[in-house]
Amino acid sequence: MNFIDELKKYQEIINIELEKYLRKQECPEKILNESIQYSLMAGGKRLRPILVIATYKLFKEDYEQCMPFAVAIEMIHNFSLIHDDLPEVDNDDFRHGKPTNHKKFNHFTALLAGDALLNQAYIVISEKILYLIENQYNDSIKANVKAFNEFTRAIDRMIAGEYLDTQLEGKKISEEMLKYIHKNKTGELLKLCVRMGAILGGATENDIERLSKYAEKIGLAFQIKDDILSEEGDSEITGKPVGNDKEHGKTTYVSYYGLEGAKRELNKTVDEAINEIETYGEKAEFLKQIAMYIKDRNK
Repeated sequence: MNFIDELKKYQEIINIELEKYLRKQECPEKILNESIQYSLMAGGKRLRPILVIATYKLFKEDYEQCMPFAVAIEMIHNFSLIHDDLPEVDNDDFRHGKPTNHKKFNHFTALLAGDALLNQAYIVISEKILYLIENQYNDSIKANVKAFNEFTRAIDRMIAGEYLDTQLEGKKISEEMLKYIHKNKTGELLKLCVRMGAILGGATENDIERLSKYAEKIGLAFQIKDDILSEEGDSEITGKPVGNDKEHGKTTYVSYYGLEGAKRELNKTVDEAINEIETYGEKAEFLKQIAMYIKDRNK
């Protein structure tokens, strides 16, 4: 199976799993539930839950055991996108080629839909841990609690990064601050996915640290590529306006290094990510291809 086929297979697995958590019943808050579904099932790459599964499979094959964490991270990702698009943050009108949540519904519905996804992610994970405790799966409880702790800390860092990105918009910032913002805003969730997959898979501390370095590199690559696409992407493909970062006066990797300099940084970072996991050989081929996919994507 080639990489794209395998990626699509994983995307379908995630979509089927997410469907199980949609609330479609008739109830007074039906519109809120529709708003949640609108964003959660809008499409997207499903890269974060796929990273959880792919990393887990370096160590174990029964990936169903890590699925609650994969689902939860996609809920968190969509919570962050809904809030990121709001008028007081990035004020975006389109996401995945469709109106953003607050444009489709309204401001307060979008705000609460994001809040609901954040909370639902905690429900999904806590139910898994409760199941393990009630059924006395003592060997799995520690790993699940450890992964949950990582989950909470990464979300804290993502929110801090989003705050700084918003507050420093239009201001000249140092290279160190630029890296700090995106290490937290973008990188922490991607690193979380890999670390959770490794922890739940029973990886050693050495494995977790090695994979964390890989994840830090792909997190940086993801942000650099986003900045490049914001500069020269095709809005028909990306599904969101091109040039927004420049219009908002944001310091990005493109504004700091220049377009060609940012592309060089991207290539170097992806090469470094792949080198971090060479020790796993063919077992890590899919993770290597994910790094290349991040570099070559057009949306």
